[in-house]
Amino acid sequence: MVTPVSIRFRRPEVVERLKAEAGARHVSSSALAEELIEEGLRTRRHSLVVFRDGPSGRRAGLVGGPDVWEVIGGLVGGDVPAESRVERAVDVFGLTPRQVGAALDYYADFTAEIDGEIAANLAAADEAEATWRRRQDLLAR
Repeated sequence: MVTPVSIRFRRPEVVERLKAEAGARHVSSSALAEELIEEGLRTRRHSLVVFRDGPSGRRAGLVGGPDVWEVIGGLVGGDVPAESRVERAVDVFGLTPRQVGAALDYYADFTAEIDGEIAANLAAADEAEATWRRRQDLLAR
């Protein structure tokens, strides 16, 4: 469902930059404004999280660090005892405990999003491995 909202900009140059960026990304000004507002609201709540472009689209990452999904993928589950996971993530990723905590906080608020990114990465890795194996089989002929 679309909820129309009227926004007035005090500075015309903001509107021009919005239109230019929307054009460069091949999206509507409304779609880009919604994305930027959503990211801005998330960043206000999670100050160590930034949003960056990549092959899979926009995603949450830690300031000066990896994507949130990468940290969570290495932090949740596995065979490391729960009480040692934050310390282990600090060591493995070269992050501070505060950064690891920021990734966990973001994950707590946006669990489905991060779980989806982890699943997509695992699927891409499986596909890449299957392609590699097919190539190896062809070379072995």
